[in-house]
Amino acid sequence: MTAPQQQNLTIEQALGQANAHWNAGQADQAERLCQQVLALWPGQSDALHLMGLMAHAYGNVDLAIDHLRRACQAPRAPAIYLSNLAEMCRQGGHLAEAEQAGRRAIAMDATLVAGWNNLGIILQEAGKLEESLTCLQRVVALQPDYAEAHNNLGNTLKRLGRLDQARVEYEQALKLAPNYAEALSNLANLLNDLGQLDEALSLARRAIDANPRLSDAYINAAAVEVSRDRYEDALRWVDSLLTYAPLHVGALGVRATILRRLGRLDVAVMDARRAVAAAPDNGEALNILGEVLQAQDKTDEALAAFDRAAQLPGLVREKALINRGVVLMEQGDRDGAKAAFDHVLAQFPRSVSAWFNLADLHHFTPGDPAIAGMEALLGSDGLQVRADRIALHFAIGKAWLDAGDTERAFTHLDEGNRQKRATFTYDSAAIDRWISEIVAAFPSEMFARPRAATAGSDLAVFVVGMPRSGTTLVEQILASHPAIFGAGEQAIMQNLVNQAGGFPAIARHLTSENEVVLGNHYLDAIRPLAGNHRRLVDKMPSNFLFAGLINRILPEARIIHVQRDPVDTCLSCYTKLFMREQLFSYDQGELACFYRNYERLMEHWRSVLPADRFIEVRYEDIVADIEPQARRLTDFCGLDWSPACIDFHQTSRTIRTASLNQVRTPLYSSSIGRWRRYARHLGPLLEGLGIDPEFAAVSEELGGAKPKRSGKPAVKGAEKSVGAH
Repeated sequence: MTAPQQQNLTIEQALGQANAHWNAGQADQAERLCQQVLALWPGQSDALHLMGLMAHAYGNVDLAIDHLRRACQAPRAPAIYLSNLAEMCRQGGHLAEAEQAGRRAIAMDATLVAGWNNLGIILQEAGKLEESLTCLQRVVALQPDYAEAHNNLGNTLKRLGRLDQARVEYEQALKLAPNYAEALSNLANLLNDLGQLDEALSLARRAIDANPRLSDAYINAAAVEVSRDRYEDALRWVDSLLTYAPLHVGALGVRATILRRLGRLDVAVMDARRAVAAAPDNGEALNILGEVLQAQDKTDEALAAFDRAAQLPGLVREKALINRGVVLMEQGDRDGAKAAFDHVLAQFPRSVSAWFNLADLHHFTPGDPAIAGMEALLGSDGLQVRADRIALHFAIGKAWLDAGDTERAFTHLDEGNRQKRATFTYDSAAIDRWISEIVAAFPSEMFARPRAATAGSDLAVFVVGMPRSGTTLVEQILASHPAIFGAGEQAIMQNLVNQAGGFPAIARHLTSENEVVLGNHYLDAIRPLAGNHRRLVDKMPSNFLFAGLINRILPEARIIHVQRDPVDTCLSCYTKLFMREQLFSYDQGELACFYRNYERLMEHWRSVLPADRFIEVRYEDIVADIEPQARRLTDFCGLDWSPACIDFHQTSRTIRTASLNQVRTPLYSSSIGRWRRYARHLGPLLEGLGIDPEFAAVSEELGGAKPKRSGKPAVKGAEKSVGAH
């Protein structure tokens, strides 16, 4: 085509032809005509607007925004230009400017459907959900057959916690457009929140089939696999997305989160930093970076990342502020943590995470308004996300226990456990068989063989036992010694076992050579953590499963088994919603069955492990007289005595277990025999442990005679699975 000057085109004619070329996919001709118009009239808004649309279509959002800003400076620029500027600013992360442009657009034209729609999305991302709801309801009223509007309205309703209404909107969008990929993906995300995992994954797959480049669909598919604790499957979904979008900020963030949960922190932090480098003002990326840095014990850097994220607009502010409170709680700053969670609730009164964490720090009394505040969130207009409701039941149950209302407490605890138990498959009978396999795989003859020549294995000290048995207390006592580093709950042994072919199958392949290889793999992982310390404590309670393997591959390692009253231990498990899965813990009968299997396995380890590498300590003995027990522990570790071990509660260190708040205080005896006050609510547990419930009730009235235990009960279930807390 010849230049418009040569054809004596008017500016209007040139712009008309430019639009025609653009609509026909002839971008070069369209751009050339726009440039010629702008050479004659530098601020011509229509040419600038079309240039902006073209830049956006080719992925240059910054250039698109620049063109549209200039287009909107014209006195008579139409409302649609401002609406398009608003959307591009949103995509570029400039939410404040986006909101301003969006509001100007609808002020100019109150019937502009695209304007209300774009502003609704912007307000949604800015966390102004009620205003977003108003905008998007207006869109649906103006254009009821607009599938995208129903989808966007569903997103706002979901973020408001109105899941039933959100589902209606997503389904309406799909009625209007059955292959609408975004609606399929969003409905998958909602069903994942509701615990309908099979249907959620099916919808995510359909979304990917409909649009193989829809990034959110891959991320939502990964989220379903994370809900199932299938982290490797989740990584495959994310990696599929990253193959065609290697710098996708959301995908890098999700990958970093999954790797953090797998304990692969070095790789996780690299992904998180790449996400932040790609989008320095992305609050989600900053928040995820903070979480990985927190896991690496880089507290100052983590707090800085959370603070930056909390200053940015959008929904991430709540998460970042909560994470800041959690860091303070892990560091032992109870007052700072409580203030942080109170600050969150002042801005986000429906924040379940804030209520849940605050409940762990707070001692409730009768009439405490916080209890009513939490209970209101379970009402008909309350929260619908199942995970949120489960967490609230546990928090309210704890509150009523504090306040002395046992009936109300167990109403919530039983319901929270029931709902949690409904989210996964667990088979007590399979666990029973599995424990028998472990016992058979590690006979006494194995430990008569020569020890592996694993140099430096005396660095490792394992503290094992049931969750809530006192393992955190023992670690804190040891970590107060200047020569001992408390590494917390490390998943290293579990990962080694998984990589080596599973457990106890690994026992069939143990030789003196590969025992050394496995031992060195473990030591290579912990040496950077230990620094200059002579001993490192790995306090993963479930390592009790691997005690025989530990002794074979790390022959100089010490294993400390912590014991506590069986019913007190199980009650403490039942009243706790674990952050990592303890699948045996959410049904009293299954909890008792698991405890009996744990006892059976520990009885075996007791009979085969060398006495100089394996000792047992009772929680009750530590509480009764800490010094002789602390001396016994340090002597077992081959170290001189340090009085700091007695003042363990004054030791400053990061703690990330369910007992992090308890071990910050001096020893107290009120938790010993605690179960007797609640015996009438523990029938299945007591029966499963072989304790006569009638005797327990009498024991409660008489102040706690020691209950008698009977033989092993029958077990039930459906699929082998065990937590690794």
